Amino acid sequence: MAGLINDEDVSTVRERSRIEDVVGAVVTLRPGGGGALVGLCPFHDEKTPSFRVTPARGFYYCFGCGAGGDVIRFVERTQNVSFAEAIEYLAAKIGLQLRYTDAGEKHGEPGLRVQILEANRLATQFYQETLTSPEALTGRQFLDERGFDRSCAQQFEIGYAPGDGHALGAFLRKAKVKDEVMVKAGLVRENGWDFFQRRLVWPIRDAGKATLGFGARKLFDDDRMPAKYINTPETSVYKKSTVLYGLDLARTNIAKKNQVVVVEGYTDVMAAHLAGVDTAVASCGTAFGLEHARLLQRLLGATNALGGEVIFTFDGDTAGQEAAMKVFKLEDSFTIQTYVAVEPSGLDPCDLRIQQGDAALRELVGSRIPLYRFVMANTVKAFDLERSDGRLQALRAVVPLLSSIRDASQVDGYLRDVAALIGMDVAEVRREVRNKRPTKRAVSTPDRIQSPDAPALISSLVMPDPNDLHLEPQRGTLRLMLRAPQLFSADWNQLEPSHFTNPAYRAVFELIAAATKTDRELASWPQPLINDDCDPVVEQLILELSVEPVFRDPNQDYVSEYTTGLLLAGLAAEIAAQKSRLQRINPLTDKQNYDQLYRTLMDLESRRKQLRNAIV
Repeated sequence: MAGLINDEDVSTVRERSRIEDVVGAVVTLRPGGGGALVGLCPFHDEKTPSFRVTPARGFYYCFGCGAGGDVIRFVERTQNVSFAEAIEYLAAKIGLQLRYTDAGEKHGEPGLRVQILEANRLATQFYQETLTSPEALTGRQFLDERGFDRSCAQQFEIGYAPGDGHALGAFLRKAKVKDEVMVKAGLVRENGWDFFQRRLVWPIRDAGKATLGFGARKLFDDDRMPAKYINTPETSVYKKSTVLYGLDLARTNIAKKNQVVVVEGYTDVMAAHLAGVDTAVASCGTAFGLEHARLLQRLLGATNALGGEVIFTFDGDTAGQEAAMKVFKLEDSFTIQTYVAVEPSGLDPCDLRIQQGDAALRELVGSRIPLYRFVMANTVKAFDLERSDGRLQALRAVVPLLSSIRDASQVDGYLRDVAALIGMDVAEVRREVRNKRPTKRAVSTPDRIQSPDAPALISSLVMPDPNDLHLEPQRGTLRLMLRAPQLFSADWNQLEPSHFTNPAYRAVFELIAAATKTDRELASWPQPLINDDCDPVVEQLILELSVEPVFRDPNQDYVSEYTTGLLLAGLAAEIAAQKSRLQRINPLTDKQNYDQLYRTLMDLESRRKQLRNAIV
C-alpha cells in the first residue's frame, strides 16, 4: 500500500465524485422527491425501496438496514476495500493523480497499486489465451475430468502458465509494463523467470473485480515446485490472509442472502457456483483465519446472531474435525451464526457434484448444522461415556461452548442435545451451564467498520423513534442544521443543548455546535462531523437525518419556525420551573427573593410573547 494520501486529495475525491453516478452503477435509482433518489438497497434484500441518495449532500442511507455514508464509504462497502483503496478507485474515475506523504519503498510507491493491478489484468488475459494452446492440453483435460467445460473456464477466467519461463514477461514488456512492476506484482521473479510455469492458473480478485494475484495448480509430476497449489507471493495488493477466492462472484449474492459458504479450494468454489450455491468463497493458499473472519463479518454487516450465517464445508475425517476446531476458535470474531456442512462419505464439493449432481451439493449446504453442535459432538467423543466420571468430564468440556452461544432462543435445544449426547439429565446440564459466567459482546452499528485492532464502539444512546411527534421539533431542527447550515446564525439561532431533551438528539447537536465555521461552509458538510471516535448511534443519526426528506425547500422562515419552536419549548420549561420556585417561597418572609424571581418570570413571559409574535 502506498503512503498516506494527501488530505486535500481526499477532499477533492469526495467533492468531485458524484455519488449518484457511483451508486447508480450498482443500484437502479429513480427520483424520490426533494432532490433525492431512491432505489432498492444493495446491502439487504428488499422489495420496497428504502435506500435513499441525496446528491446535494453526498450521502446515501437505507431506512431498512441502517447502512449509510458518503461516496467513499459506499465504495468501501460494495467493493470490500479499504479507505485508501476506495480513494484510489475514485481518483482513477475522476482522473486525479493522488499525492502521497511518506512515500517510498517502505510504504509503497505512489500509483504502484494501479500499475500492479493493470499488470495482473494483462497477465489474466495472457493466461486465458494460453489455455487454448497445444501445450495446455493436460490442463484442459484436468478441468474436463472435473466437470468444467470451455464455457466454465471462460466464466471463471482460468488460464495456463506456459513452461517457456519467459513468455509472460515478454508479453508484459510489449504491453509497456516495467520489469520492476512485474516483480513487485509477483508475476516475474527477480532473476527474470516467470513465477508460474506449467500450471493451471486462477485469478484471485477483490469484491471490485480487480485481480490481486493468482493461484496455480500442479499438473505434471516432474514439476520443480512440489506443492500442489502455489499462490502469488505477498505483494502490496495481495495478502493471502485477507483475500478470498470467489468474492467477486459472490459479493452481491452474499449481501442479498445474508449468507456465505466457505469451501476449501478453487474447484470447490466453481462447483458450488455452477450448482446454484452462489455465495461460495475459499481462502487462498492458507487456512481460514482471523482476517478472513473479519472480512466476512464486515461483508455481511450483521450485528446480531440472526443477521446472517457463515457455512463451512469440512470433510468428515480427522482433518475436517481439526479444521472445524480452528474455525471455532475464531467464534468471537463473528456476531452471526456459524454452521458446518459435512459430507458423510468425505467428498469435497467438486467431487460431490461430479458423482451426485448439482442437487446433491445444494442439499449438502441445506443440511448444515450449527458449528457449536458439530464441535460439541466431536468434543464428547473424546471421553468414555460408559463411566460416570467420563460423562461429567465430557459435560464440563462442553459447558464453555454452551455458555458462549449468542442466540439465547437456541440454548435450551442445545442443552437437550448435550444431555442426549452424554446420557445425562437435562437439569444437571442446565445447572452446570448456569454456574458458568456468560461472556458479553460488544455491539456496533450496522454500517460501522472499525480497525481490526480497535475495540468495538459501544453506545449508551438509543436511536429515537423517528415517528415520535413530541420529538419532531428537535429532529426537524437537526435535519435542517445538517442540510442547510448556512440558514442559521453563527450561534445556531441561540439554540443550546438543553433545548434537546432526547439524549441522542442532544449528542448530535453538541457535535454540530462544536464544529468550526469552516466546517459548516465546506461542500462536504456534514462529513466533518463523522470520525473514527464518533458514537455509533450519533453517526447513524447524522447519516439518517442527512438524507431524510424535508417537508419543503429550506429557507430562512422555515428554519425560524423550527428553532423558534424549540426556544419556546425551552422557555416553557423554564417558566414552569420558575413558577414552582415562586410557589415554594413565602412573599411575606422572603420578599426580596420573591420579587427577584417574579421579575425573572416576567422577563421569561415577555420573551415568550416576543417569540410567539415572531412566529405569527
